[in-house]
Amino acid sequence: MPDAQPAGGLPPEAHARLRRWAQQDGPMTTRARVVLLAAQGLRDAEIARRLGVSRQTVGTWRHRWQGAGLAGLRQRPRTGRPATVDEAEVVTRTLLAPGGSGASRAIAREVGLSHATVAAIRRRWRLAPDGPPAPHVPTRPPLPGADIWVMGLYVDQQRAVLLAGTRPAASGPATAAAVIGEDVLDGLDRALDAVRGTAVPRTATGADGTQALIRYLAAAAEHHPDIALHAVTLWDTAQDTARRTHQEADAARTRPPAAAGRVTFHQLPARSTWRGFLHAMIALDGTSHPESSRRVYLDLTSALERHGAVRGAGPYAPVCWLRGHVAEHLRALRTGAGAARRGASSGVNQIDLGSFNECVVIETVRLSGSITRGEIAHRTGLTQQSVSRIARSLLDRGILVEDAQRRATSGKPRTPVRLCGTAAHALGLHIDPEVLTAVVIDLDGSLVCTCTRPVSAEIEPGEFVGQAVALAREALENARGAVRDDGFLGIGVAVPGPVDIASGTVLAPPLLSAWDDLPLLYLLKDHFPCPVIIEKDSLAAAAGERWIGRDRRARDFAYLYLGTGVGSGLYLNGDLYRGVSANAGEFGQLCALALHRVDADGRPEILPECNPPVSVTGLAARGGLRAPGAALGSTAAYRAVGRAAAAGDPAAVAALREVAGAVGRGALGLVDLLDIDLLVLGGPFFTEDVAEFYLDEIGRTVNDFPTARRLRRVEVERSVLSAEAAAVGAASTIFHATFAPRLRGRARG
Repeated sequence: MPDAQPAGGLPPEAHARLRRWAQQDGPMTTRARVVLLAAQGLRDAEIARRLGVSRQTVGTWRHRWQGAGLAGLRQRPRTGRPATVDEAEVVTRTLLAPGGSGASRAIAREVGLSHATVAAIRRRWRLAPDGPPAPHVPTRPPLPGADIWVMGLYVDQQRAVLLAGTRPAASGPATAAAVIGEDVLDGLDRALDAVRGTAVPRTATGADGTQALIRYLAAAAEHHPDIALHAVTLWDTAQDTARRTHQEADAARTRPPAAAGRVTFHQLPARSTWRGFLHAMIALDGTSHPESSRRVYLDLTSALERHGAVRGAGPYAPVCWLRGHVAEHLRALRTGAGAARRGASSGVNQIDLGSFNECVVIETVRLSGSITRGEIAHRTGLTQQSVSRIARSLLDRGILVEDAQRRATSGKPRTPVRLCGTAAHALGLHIDPEVLTAVVIDLDGSLVCTCTRPVSAEIEPGEFVGQAVALAREALENARGAVRDDGFLGIGVAVPGPVDIASGTVLAPPLLSAWDDLPLLYLLKDHFPCPVIIEKDSLAAAAGERWIGRDRRARDFAYLYLGTGVGSGLYLNGDLYRGVSANAGEFGQLCALALHRVDADGRPEILPECNPPVSVTGLAARGGLRAPGAALGSTAAYRAVGRAAAAGDPAAVAALREVAGAVGRGALGLVDLLDIDLLVLGGPFFTEDVAEFYLDEIGRTVNDFPTARRLRRVEVERSVLSAEAAAVGAASTIFHATFAPRLRGRARG
């Protein structure tokens, strides 16, 4: 058995999984131990001697690890029908293969089955090789309907019940690639095994456990009234499982009329294990619905782990995880969807860029404003012939236009080109706790129209979405004369974080208490038949700064967004940096750590200083300044303090400098961490009256205290955007997605 020290050269996640396999008693044990010992530099002969296997066996698993990693270890030495076939495992591997439909022969090699067996399983589950899944799940009895969701999980030490939801027709192909990987499934397995492996308390047995399950199912039926619910028993340690299931079904029929008959009971498919079936259902859910991102199953894993952490600390309570709203349940919010589709711009994008080089040329022209073909070739490294060909194509399509000729020192005059601002338009929508803003901008970043509407942070999500849709439609209507139908590229939406970009779900932002896992992208797409992109507001503002700022923003920078909260957007290595979950830029915790401000449990404090309208007005009031007719924390009160500061009021000046100092401490951490030399300040609360106070205080902090202050000077500049920075930035994300030259790396989500 290998020792417990980390094996050299192995990624941490792979090493942890190999350690788990090595400690188990199963088919993976020897394979994992071979790899772990090989990573320590042992020769094949020494590994064979330690493990008591042949050198050929050691060589086989070393080569499989080197060729295919963990997947190679899972392969059996030869194909063929094993003693038992877990059909659900085949389904899982098929759905989670790249592209969502792995070839039968590849899946057969991976799981050690014949091609014919895998093909038969796919036919039985109705998984088309080249199309979206429209599955038939062969539980006993089968799950009705082809549209399947994972809705919840009930687990006690005696049984586990998976709650599935179905609708009669499939919702069509998913709009996002599956992002549920083996790391999520492994974590869920470990958490379930921990719950299952504990002793069974007396209070969890018999009628008490049954009644807890019935109460859970009744709550699920009430919470999800629009979807047919099905309880699938994953395991039950009682001897009379069948009798118990029928008793539970009878008990379910005695529930109040609202839930009666809503939940049906099912047993596992005859040829599937509980673990394989759970994985298959998660894979079906994740590949069919963009709302079912890894976030949902990470939440489930956390619920199981929390249960394990408190076991034995008090009376037993089963795990009763129930999924939040799915998008279909909010159909009632979509008033006038048909009219919206008819009234909204069609968003048919006639601008189809054919190559990376076309994007490179457009980016070069955009940064320069006006540039000749020869200068484009010099800056990009493309040949003169390639630039001329690309420029002709872009001129023919109206994306570029020719500028006034320039005289040359020799030869004929040169004709520069520039972007045609009217060639493309996009709508930007900024959703803020206090105000909704919609703008339409052209390709040059010029505002075509602006519409705003005040809102309350306590407004219900349905009404909020309705107002946002109405405002966006109003902006499109106002801009109709200036926007060509074939040049409208789509809608960018800036929202406060955190946000699940993969599914377009807003995850209960701190200052929007009424929003809880709202599938905003899904709802907006039902109103606007055009591309819709959701972005975190501070990241959207950074994208807009880069696009509108042209060559002034051609280097790396951090954008500090002063809104209802302070966020940051990062432009690094020529592209917007979103991070793994597309939530990079959570600036408040950085400020809290820099100021040594933590809660009693050690968590970084949510700083009032990182909410300018609240902190500035509160500090000014404590200093003796009163804003007549304006409530503390309101936009009006903040602007009154700004005017007083500009007039020299000491209380207002002190309040602004204190808040700017806290923001500056967080900015110092960004500068030291990223080694950048440009900070850009903007946002709705970076007004003309207060700008100099923020610029001075933050500029002093980031230049006096950094570790490498002798090697660089950090410039702190005003944003080129207006107060509608996030809305303009949201529209710019559409241009960025269409025109910016980017080498595709890790998929978003």
